[in-house]
Amino acid sequence: MPPIALPHDAKAGPTKSEVRAVVRSKLALESDDHFAEVGSCTGAVTIEAAQRAGRVTAVERKAERLETTEKNLAANEESVRADVDLRNAEAPEGLPDDADALFLGGSRNFEAVLDHAVETGVDRIVMNVSRLEVAGKATEAFRERDILEEVVQFQVSHGYELAGATSFNSDNPVYMLVGSATADENSENEGEKVAADGSGGDSQ
Repeated sequence: MPPIALPHDAKAGPTKSEVRAVVRSKLALESDDHFAEVGSCTGAVTIEAAQRAGRVTAVERKAERLETTEKNLAANEESVRADVDLRNAEAPEGLPDDADALFLGGSRNFEAVLDHAVETGVDRIVMNVSRLEVAGKATEAFRERDILEEVVQFQVSHGYELAGATSFNSDNPVYMLVGSATADENSENEGEKVAADGSGGDSQ
């Protein structure tokens, strides 16, 4: 698919395109999925999900940011296939009870959101974190709920010309937590989960 258009600014940058690519791969959205998002902001993830899923519910606590989501969604209406429901609420309020996949773009109330995901059996959960201390807390919260499948840390650098050669500017690193609250998935992947010491499920 061509790159999405984001003509409207929410005064908080959109999730970078390279990061969104990893989010897409972890969510693995199908045409019959119901995708839920916490913190839609510019709508970048909302729009890409709406190009793949059957239904999208995006929750944003700031009305002005939700308006930005709506405007950017309209700018991409030709590529949107899903039924999209934008909700001005503070998660976990406003989240659906039948979501197949959930993305947390921020850390506000994340423990309550994870509780909701567990209670409603969300199959695929992805959370992005930019601060190391929050990443540690989030990892522990995933483990406590027995939903952690993997933690990914990555950093993207963009090249620019410098003195006739190529140098790089690096974006801040991203910590991505991936999990599932589906019982069957948890049991199947039990041996593959990240252990408490970070070594993997097969540590001695």
